[in-house]
Amino acid sequence: MPSSVEYDGTGITHYTIPNFRFHAGSTLSIRVAYRSFNPSCAKVVCIPTCYGGRINTTLNFTSGALQDYHVVVIAMLGNGESSSPSNTPDFPQVDYRDCVRAQYEVLTKELGVKELEAVIGFSMGAQQAYYWACMYPDFIKNAVVICGSAKTSPHNYAFLEGPKGALMNSIDYADGEYKVKGVKPLRGLRAFGRAYSAWLTSAAWFRERMWETKLGYASVEDWIKGQAEAGFESWDAEDLLVLARMWQAGDVGALREDGDYEKALEDVKARMLIMPARTDQYFPPEDSETEVKHLKHVELAVIETIWGHVAGGGMNEEDTKWMDKKIAEFLKGHM
Repeated sequence: MPSSVEYDGTGITHYTIPNFRFHAGSTLSIRVAYRSFNPSCAKVVCIPTCYGGRINTTLNFTSGALQDYHVVVIAMLGNGESSSPSNTPDFPQVDYRDCVRAQYEVLTKELGVKELEAVIGFSMGAQQAYYWACMYPDFIKNAVVICGSAKTSPHNYAFLEGPKGALMNSIDYADGEYKVKGVKPLRGLRAFGRAYSAWLTSAAWFRERMWETKLGYASVEDWIKGQAEAGFESWDAEDLLVLARMWQAGDVGALREDGDYEKALEDVKARMLIMPARTDQYFPPEDSETEVKHLKHVELAVIETIWGHVAGGGMNEEDTKWMDKKIAEFLKGHM
């Protein structure tokens, strides 16, 4: 999730992968950013970042369910911490397959991990967890999918066209030439956040004035400016766009020659905990209910909340405590 707090690079390490071949065909030397928590613990959990997320803003459960695990939070390619358009010339359109392969190299070659106890992800991190389960079935034992899907729905795709269009049509984005002109497209970034704002939570959240009663904003407008707009101001425009396109293309069926995502799910060996939020507007529980029908070892646990999508990212303490408890029970083998 986007955050308006100042960037925090505490504890972050970069691992270089020379001659990394992207799914799109190009080859570049890339850097993958990660941070280890509890590195002396034997069991390892990987947590990929989400859209708008940085390593140190990612909900990592290290004070609760994962306090006895070595937790490795890895920045997905394109997020501005790992290699991205903002820091790597000629950076191509990235794919979830690229992200997961890069994360696998960090874990196995840099950290010497032989097996993952779990991959846990929220939003785009949740989609990466699905890709992990499909791409490395003998490497991961468990996967926790929080507010995500194995295949991006047409409705989800269409939602993302709104913020993308607001940014790309802004005058200071200048048809992508803003860097040549030496301009940061703040007008476009704020428009992106404003177009995104209503999707973050739910109609019930607005109806109950949670921006005021829980977050302390005097008005919806103040919340839009202080949370939604400000949260994207620190981002590079091309980073946001390359990630949004990857999100839109999300589909584990692409891992198969026949493109059948249902069959891809049927081949998953890992135990799966799927946690959609009841009021999530772009990864609704109905989509999860469809996907779990094709998984062998699965528990579906809906987060009953009015906080919509952001419930899965840690915005509401009550929802976070509930998720933490479910994850702890799941990793202990309780389904």
